[in-house]
Amino acid sequence: MDPAAVSIQVVNTGQQLSDIAELAGQIWRAHYPGIISREQIDYMLARMYAPASLHAEVHQENIRFYQLLLHGHLTGFAAVGPTNHAGIFKLHKLYLRPERHGCGLGKQLLHHCEMEAARLGAHSLRLAVNKRNLRALVFYERQGYAVTESVVADIGGGFVMDDYLMGKPLVQ
Repeated sequence: MDPAAVSIQVVNTGQQLSDIAELAGQIWRAHYPGIISREQIDYMLARMYAPASLHAEVHQENIRFYQLLLHGHLTGFAAVGPTNHAGIFKLHKLYLRPERHGCGLGKQLLHHCEMEAARLGAHSLRLAVNKRNLRALVFYERQGYAVTESVVADIGGGFVMDDYLMGKPLVQ
């Protein structure tokens, strides 16, 4: 893939957040059936990608969103931000259009988030992955992440998130 065709940019407008919310719906509805129910997909999208939720993440929680553009078209996104523990950041989101999996774009976007977190003072990056999302688990393990904990969290609506927490030390 031509490196000049790829750009990763900070998301800083409401329209860009709306575009990410729309892309998230497409990606989740393509990827998560068989991992979680369609009802849980709809519930989580409504909670996590509502304009007010995204706005609060950016403006109140200091979470930074990044969009990955391929030939100028939104192809993926990620979100990373601080936690309540000094030096530890969380990767909240990392998604690519399914047809772009396996060509190095996810690795490039993750590496960008790691560098940005380190630049902002993080010494480690943590994330959560659904235990049944085997493709993501393999991806993160290949990028140096290790499972640190198994958790089940009630998210309301009769749904739970059954995740592995993973982490990786960052190079300063």
